[in-house]
Amino acid sequence: MRVAIDTNRLTDLFRGDVQLAERLGMCDEVWIPLIVLGEIQAGFHGGTQRQRNEAVLQRFLAKETVAVLMPSRQTAEHYAKLFAQLKRAGTPVPDNDLWIAALVLERDLTLLTRDRHFEKIPQLPRMPE
Repeated sequence: MRVAIDTNRLTDLFRGDVQLAERLGMCDEVWIPLIVLGEIQAGFHGGTQRQRNEAVLQRFLAKETVAVLMPSRQTAEHYAKLFAQLKRAGTPVPDNDLWIAALVLERDLTLLTRDRHFEKIPQLPRMPE
């Protein structure tokens, strides 16, 4: 299985969610969208355990199956289509999450998240908690 992990689930993992760690351990590929990396590091800068959290992140990124998912020109096209779709439906989603969804759709991944607003994007594959 190929998955992308959202900020809230990455936070859960770093806080010791054993079931999530086991699930990720069975994945062929685990992608951290660049946007998620930025959000998680912003949290580190605002917290009191920055060095500890950075070390945990670096250990996770060092795993053979884990990589950072970078946006491309096609990501922008996916973002634009999602933005228009959600605007027509009157169901906006935060911009960062639109970028995350665009990356997941572009790379044909499954998103691990607890955010319910991703349900507004029916074509987005999500893994239940």
